[in-house]
Amino acid sequence: MADVTKVKEVVKESLLGSELPTDVQLSAQSKATFDKNARKDEKSGELFMGEEEFINAIAPEGEDYHKIKREQYAILFRVADRRNTGKINLFDWGTFENLLAKPDAEYEIAFRLFDVEGTGTVKYDDLKKLYEINKGPDSIPFDWNCEWATLYSGGKKRRHDLTYPQFTQMLRGLQGERIRQAFHHFDKDGDGYIEPEDFQRIILETARHKLSDHLLENLHTLCNISAGTKISYANVRAFQNMIREMDLVEMIIRQATIHSTDGKITRTDFLNEAARITRFSLFTPMEADILFHFASLDEPSGRLGLSDFAKVLDASWRNPLYNAYSDVATKAKTTTQHVLHSILESVHHFALGSLAGAFGAFMVYPIDLVKTRMQNQRSSRVGEMLYKNSLDCAKKVIRNEGFKGLYSGVLPQLVGVAPEKAIKLTVNDLVRGHFSAPDGKIWIPHEILAGGSAGACQVIFTNPLEIVKIRLQVQGEVAKNVEGAPRRSAMWIVRNLGLVGLYKGASACLLRDVPFSAIYFPTYNHLKRDYFGESQTKKLGILQLLTAGAIAGMPAAYLTTPCDVIKTRLQVEARKGDTSYTSLRHCAQTIWKEEGFRAFFKGGPARILRSSPQFGFTLAAYEVLQNLLPLPGDKGDENAKHMGVGALPSGAGLQGQEGPLSYLRSRNALKIILDLDGGFGKLPSKEGWRGLPRAMGGGGEK
Repeated sequence: MADVTKVKEVVKESLLGSELPTDVQLSAQSKATFDKNARKDEKSGELFMGEEEFINAIAPEGEDYHKIKREQYAILFRVADRRNTGKINLFDWGTFENLLAKPDAEYEIAFRLFDVEGTGTVKYDDLKKLYEINKGPDSIPFDWNCEWATLYSGGKKRRHDLTYPQFTQMLRGLQGERIRQAFHHFDKDGDGYIEPEDFQRIILETARHKLSDHLLENLHTLCNISAGTKISYANVRAFQNMIREMDLVEMIIRQATIHSTDGKITRTDFLNEAARITRFSLFTPMEADILFHFASLDEPSGRLGLSDFAKVLDASWRNPLYNAYSDVATKAKTTTQHVLHSILESVHHFALGSLAGAFGAFMVYPIDLVKTRMQNQRSSRVGEMLYKNSLDCAKKVIRNEGFKGLYSGVLPQLVGVAPEKAIKLTVNDLVRGHFSAPDGKIWIPHEILAGGSAGACQVIFTNPLEIVKIRLQVQGEVAKNVEGAPRRSAMWIVRNLGLVGLYKGASACLLRDVPFSAIYFPTYNHLKRDYFGESQTKKLGILQLLTAGAIAGMPAAYLTTPCDVIKTRLQVEARKGDTSYTSLRHCAQTIWKEEGFRAFFKGGPARILRSSPQFGFTLAAYEVLQNLLPLPGDKGDENAKHMGVGALPSGAGLQGQEGPLSYLRSRNALKIILDLDGGFGKLPSKEGWRGLPRAMGGGGEK
């Protein structure tokens, strides 16, 4: 039956046309959101969203909506339900999404809410009636027949409808008039003063949805800035002005803290900076007093930093553990302090990187030893082969040399990890930084150049340590097969080789490390950015970093195995009867001639098994060490849980709200609507928003 009805509707629309807009363009994301939240009408089979589904679509559960209650988003349902049916179909949803895309969407949504008849104007009586039936039960009275209102809509005899520009300008000043009338309401004796509790109630009803918890909890202390125990109208007006200019206040504070040597400012510094920045929005002494009063409640020193002002500036501020301001990110420092901090930070990172690198190298060292033994195995004839494969090699090492044999030569490896990692990472970052655009983008050839440069520079430290490590790794094998072969120490090998000997095979080392880093670093960075979605606002988890590092290490390790085989052969001391290689080319030609192409990939799987987990162990150890041994003076990331205004460095501009622009505009529209009354959408009857009954000229209930 539902199918028949649907067919009739399609035929009707084809023949007679549709009243639904045909110019509504819906993005794939918007349509997916509708399909996800909509339900099917049992009679027609059409997908639609009711009030509950609409709230789920525009205000998903589990997100932080600050001081606006999630159920208050039902107010916007009345705007989206343009046909007043209690249901929103796909075209209605598309129309609402297009509305949110408009540059003045916040005000147009409010206008459409009060444009009961959809004529393009708001009737003064409709505005008044809707306010009365939707305001909170304990709202402070508001006189809609006041002189202020007649200036916008005319007197009783000359009342006119409000056009869109007139209505939006009226909303702009409505909160100030509400506060003025509320002050008169509580100023019973007409002396120009009210009790702190009355002031607190006024602000809670008119601006709760815009202010932080710190402000809301301490409103009653405003009387402390004057000699008496009451709050004057001048105090109230100054407080409202500070709220309205909060973005400008933050900009002034940021600039003032930059000019300060310790990142802290006084009331005088604020007013001086305001005089430099502003030309028309001048702040009075009382407004500055109010700002510093609320910012200094926990730090009554007179000199305040950005972290102190966070409690006033950031509406999402909750408590110190949820503070948007980070001391490390926001404190302005002198040039000397910056240099010293940078040096200490570099030393700290170098130390942690060394420990983490040593841990990673130690964990995979047995695999590295097996790889070296396999690559040094010269004969291709089965009868003379010591090891059949990597697993057989590991078994024979343990059987012949004990478990300790798997860690032969580990000490030079651990010593060499620190300068190797430090140089490789530093050079890569320097070259990338030189070629990177301001937005962080970099041309792929420049990425490869940065990685290759890092690999080339590390050879200065790694080649001597590599040759000592390799000779220690294979001497256990020599001792087993050559009777009377002495065991040499690392120092003996260094003295015997000399400075020139320590750089034997350096050309092969370059041949291996340059392409390895040229492959590894670009692959790793693209995996993080393009696959896992790393950005300035998204930090990857340890598992994602480990995965990116492991995957990037696989092609880099395997494709450079031939270079590693040649390097190993050049650096290992030749045994009796073995060919002594005279150069890189001679080594490559000899291996090709005597052992074939496959010999160049000996130990390839072992290199993969070593490189991937080594990076994983190193990174995991580094993360743990950062938490266990933070840089003295740093507070870690506990203050960075929320990306608010203070999460940016001083002078970096104002932090915008997070989320899609459509969601932000819907939230801003609610802020404008709630300026009329904070109780809108919180009726006990769970109706969300009451439309005008038909008897009163509306399209609602009878």
